Amino acid sequence: MEQIKRFFECLIPVTVCNLKCSYCYVIQRDYRNMKLATMKYSPEQITQGLTKERLGGVCYFSICGAGETLAQPETFKIAKLLLREGHIVNITTNGTLTNRFHEIVNIDECDRKRLHFSFSLHYLELQRLRLLDRFFENIKLVHEYGCSYMVQLNLCDEYIPFLDEIKQVCLKNVGAYPQIAVTRKEGPGIRKIQLHTELSEDEYRKIGNSFNSELFKYTMENFNVKRKEFCYAGERSGTLNLGTGILTKCYADPKGIDIFENISKPIKLDVMGHNCGCAYCLNSSHFMSLGVIDNDDKRTYVSIRDRSDAQWFNDTLKSALSQKLWDSNEKYSSKKMIISNLKQKIKMAYYRTRHKVVILVKWGIRK
Repeated sequence: MEQIKRFFECLIPVTVCNLKCSYCYVIQRDYRNMKLATMKYSPEQITQGLTKERLGGVCYFSICGAGETLAQPETFKIAKLLLREGHIVNITTNGTLTNRFHEIVNIDECDRKRLHFSFSLHYLELQRLRLLDRFFENIKLVHEYGCSYMVQLNLCDEYIPFLDEIKQVCLKNVGAYPQIAVTRKEGPGIRKIQLHTELSEDEYRKIGNSFNSELFKYTMENFNVKRKEFCYAGERSGTLNLGTGILTKCYADPKGIDIFENISKPIKLDVMGHNCGCAYCLNSSHFMSLGVIDNDDKRTYVSIRDRSDAQWFNDTLKSALSQKLWDSNEKYSSKKMIISNLKQKIKMAYYRTRHKVVILVKWGIRK
């Protein structure tokens, strides 16, 4: 397996979902309009703009919707074409749309080994809708097709009475406890990022740790920890809206570029450096575990997700996602870091100022 050159966190702005989880960030923010995404570009145009030649090598694309990712008809087509190009693809899903999973048969057998599914176990909603058996049947289906997978549970207070039950159900069906995802409060008016719980942080940690989840430990270790290292987000990684084609360095980048408008044009890559605009690395378990920051942490994307005894990851993805992006990319000299920092600092100051001016103008017009 070739070294991974870059990682892209990809959004499909679909808000359609057949579940209604109270802790869903889309519901908390009142963004749920139950609409399919309007895709500016076709799957063919998207993948023509994401060739190994244009991106510098094999890349890892993690695709997630604002609702159910597989509700969007184009999702599997995009994944199939990216796999055909030689990339690695993850799809995050609630695991209930069986017809979509049967589309895996249309993907070449060798490409399926580079396809991974993150199954979100929304236990109470699956119980309410009598979809729990279907959820696990679809996991078994993707495993039979040769794909890798993981099962993760969003830890929040409503699950506490059912945690032993959840552990046993998962042991029976997937051979291990689920990995634990940290859940945040996302509602309007919340200024400081908080855990979605009424428990103390110590109590929340104790419950999460009962699952022996490396994903939970890693995420909590980095929760609300401001990153001060030089960050290569923008060159080693990016956040890509597949609905609009807009690529940003990360969630805090104030201005992105449409990378599909002219696919013959090289993608301009520059880094965030020491200009992180987030309270902490909001998706550290992806970006940091893959090596967007040079911190010599030996834990890998696979090591904090796989349940090795249950063989959730196949050998192909174990090898590929145990790599670090710092091994396949340049480490900047001190001089280059200074120049890159200055460029990004000026850019962020410009867009912040422009944003404030726009607000003032709108306020003046209303007056």
